Amino acid sequence: MSKRFSLGLMSGTSADGLTITLVNNKPFRTLRTKTYKYPAKLQQKILTARDFNASQISELSFELGKQYANSVKKFLKETKKDIKDIFVVGSHGQTITHNPCAKTPNTLQIGEPAFMSAMGLKVVYNFRVKDMVLGGQGAPLVPFFDQYIFGKSEPKILLNIGGIANLSVTGKGVKTFGFDTGPGNSLMDTVMQSAAHKSFDRNGAVAAKGKANEKIIKKILKHKYFSKAPPKSLDKGDFENNFLNKYFGTVNKNNLHDVMATLNILTARTITLAVRRFVLNKTAAKEIVVSGGGALNKTLLENISLLLPELKVHVSDFYGIDPMAKESAAFALMATLALQEKTNHCPEATGAKQKTILGSICL
Repeated sequence: MSKRFSLGLMSGTSADGLTITLVNNKPFRTLRTKTYKYPAKLQQKILTARDFNASQISELSFELGKQYANSVKKFLKETKKDIKDIFVVGSHGQTITHNPCAKTPNTLQIGEPAFMSAMGLKVVYNFRVKDMVLGGQGAPLVPFFDQYIFGKSEPKILLNIGGIANLSVTGKGVKTFGFDTGPGNSLMDTVMQSAAHKSFDRNGAVAAKGKANEKIIKKILKHKYFSKAPPKSLDKGDFENNFLNKYFGTVNKNNLHDVMATLNILTARTITLAVRRFVLNKTAAKEIVVSGGGALNKTLLENISLLLPELKVHVSDFYGIDPMAKESAAFALMATLALQEKTNHCPEATGAKQKTILGSICL
């Protein structure tokens, strides 16, 4: 491979910005990660895009495509890399809707890749679609990355806490699998944005000052998703504003701390339930490695550690992977393999009928 580097682009359900990661292809390792925040108006468009008509979604896709291209230009300049150094860009895109259980299963990620292609970059995108065509959930896709990086080591649970929390299980003697465990940061972020006018609860400091409502947690844990066996995946809209209104009503400065404490414990409990119900009976994993924005939430990590005392809890940087880089790095790897016509897919995690090469290519 003459071009040593690839880029991975990830924009999560919180829509706070575009994360770009530069990876070295051989041997594979992450080199640099940066998140470029979206302008407030663009973030608001993304957060409300589920209610847009087709014309508005099309326009937003082009707006995001321009945003991606401009951010990549900045990133390359800052890292002193030229377009000619980049083998491929793997762009997850912005999920607008994800419906694996619909009558006709479907998913939509936007962010027009042709803007980057016009710069002279090869782009792989639309990673979820072919998996769904093959009968899969279209998510989670990161278990392939976990298998690629950790598949030959001692069994591990790799937990990524983004808007939605998902886990992978891989290692020696383990047939890699994974699934979405439930809401990750999405509910907490939504409350912080609406009631505190902040993007998120930094370090879990707000949650740490509150008292969790166990009655509400017990009611929520009766949701059918948590007892459903994998493979399974979620859309951010499955746990959104109507859900919050149903259980918490109006959130203001008087109840903010208690609501955040409840949601923090809820996320930790749903992760714990998933691990106990669907993981520990299949593997002797003794470690859980956390990545994503939730890995920076001190209160959440403490809650997970308390609920799963038999497991060592490490943040992914313990293994040299920036917790904010994992998902974007995964799509850089998957894009690199796609361009080389190599499998970049873990059907055991999604329920697809067979292994394949995921992604569409924009030259």
